Amino acid sequence: MSFDTVVGQMALTTTLKNAVKSGKLAHAYLFCGPRGVGKTTCARIFAKAINCQNPTADGEACNECESCQSFNEQRSLNIFELDAASNNSVEHIKTLMEQTRIPPQVGKYKVFIIDEVHMLSTAAFNAFLKTLEEPPAHVIFILATTEKHKILPTILSRCQIYDFERMTVQNTIDHLKHVAEKEGIQYEDAALAVIAEKADGGMRDALSIFDQAASFCQGNITYQKVIEDLNVLDSDNYFRIVDLALQNKVSDIMVLLNSIINNGFDGGLLIQGLAKHVRNVLMAKDPQTLQLLEVSDQARKRYTEQAEHADARFLYGSLKLMNQCDINYRQSSNKRLLVELTLIEMAQLTQPEEGPANGRQPRRLKSLFKQLIQQAHPKQTTAPQVAVAVPQSQTRTVEPVHTGSASNTPQTPSAPKPTLKTGSIGITWNNLRGSGRKVKMQLPSDVAVPNGQTAEQEEFSLDDLQLQWVAMCNRMPERLSGIAARMKNMNPIIRQMPEVEVVVPNEIIKEEIEQIKGSIVNTLKIYLKNKMITLSVCVAEQAEREMILTRRQQFDMMTSQNPAIERLREEFGLELV
Repeated sequence: MSFDTVVGQMALTTTLKNAVKSGKLAHAYLFCGPRGVGKTTCARIFAKAINCQNPTADGEACNECESCQSFNEQRSLNIFELDAASNNSVEHIKTLMEQTRIPPQVGKYKVFIIDEVHMLSTAAFNAFLKTLEEPPAHVIFILATTEKHKILPTILSRCQIYDFERMTVQNTIDHLKHVAEKEGIQYEDAALAVIAEKADGGMRDALSIFDQAASFCQGNITYQKVIEDLNVLDSDNYFRIVDLALQNKVSDIMVLLNSIINNGFDGGLLIQGLAKHVRNVLMAKDPQTLQLLEVSDQARKRYTEQAEHADARFLYGSLKLMNQCDINYRQSSNKRLLVELTLIEMAQLTQPEEGPANGRQPRRLKSLFKQLIQQAHPKQTTAPQVAVAVPQSQTRTVEPVHTGSASNTPQTPSAPKPTLKTGSIGITWNNLRGSGRKVKMQLPSDVAVPNGQTAEQEEFSLDDLQLQWVAMCNRMPERLSGIAARMKNMNPIIRQMPEVEVVVPNEIIKEEIEQIKGSIVNTLKIYLKNKMITLSVCVAEQAEREMILTRRQQFDMMTSQNPAIERLREEFGLELV
């Protein structure tokens, strides 16, 4: 009924009221913004205020004159409203333009409200443009749309544009409280917060959900009944998942996930809600970004408390995992397994690293049951002797190194470190390396290797090489998608272990591969577990390249191999086209 009843658009309604008071009106207005924020409502209130014969001092309609009463009773002949979604042809616009020639009988202006104006066809826009360029003095157009980018620039340049804002959660909650008090409905603040978040910035949606919840709750809107009616997952589940992930309690997370899925909630919705929750926790860590949380004051306090003991790196990693899971969820054939793996990796972000931290290693899941593994394989208190087979009946023995004073009583060290003694057998590691004899030794993981040598010199097969080659191409970043697609069609070979060779069709592709050759070699070293790998890139000779034949050449080749094809062509009188 008035501008004061419009929620959350204070600056915009003030501008429109000032225009009514001053009498300085434009001939065309464009109201744009998301759905359910009051565009059409403001257009109707503005149209009524324009034609009011006795407007108030603050620019509102009086609701008492003949023009206001006819508008309130929906019998006004000066205000026309057109739904462009269903009337978007040239004929509809021409019919509307013919009515602009008739001056108003009561009031000063004829107001034409065109809702969803972006749905007009191109021909309809062109027909409307001529009237918009030179409108009669008694005509005012008010256009409303949710997609301003679809309107022609020539239309936009002739309108005053008003951008409506999304409703904040707090504004929506305040208005719902006002409606509940006016209707005599009891409510809980947490329940209204759920409704406001579900509306996603639209007041019309919020009022519809509020009406639905009031009917379901029979006049007493509670938090539990609202989440049951709207099928919304309780936010306490998100807080519990984050707390359990910070404590690395994977088993408890799996039990909680199972209960959530058994209650009928989809795993994809859980991931989306958890991603939003983690984002809010991240925003709550900094006082500057705390204002970005569109939640109630009570929920903001809970986010702040959880953000105090949540590390920022954990939150960043969790958001990345949630985003990747959301991308792959639709294509996954086992959706529950994808969600479980995502939550497991999330719970491992704060778990200490296992093994050496230097050097790049393949991505792997950390041990979930480390204590059980340690119980099954207790540490040995004494160092065993390891015999290594060497050609020519030579044997090397691993002996533990004892520390302490020289006495008759032997002392067992708490953590013995076995080493290899090779001087007594007359050969060294350097001799083995240069002798040309291949000696493959399987050393235990706890045996120190002398002279800085590495145990990662495993042999690999051609199938292993080609498998890791394709996997590497699939993991290459998007900026290298072109060369990655070409590399998938290449077949690397093993010239001499561990020398790898790949043949490319031309020099251009060779130069592109040479630019990323270092990354390729490092990746193969990691995944094939051999740090001696080298890569050579060769251009195929002319004879090796595949020749592209024309249709005539293909037919001649077929006839030379099978003369019956030529006889078939002669019998039926066929011609090659």
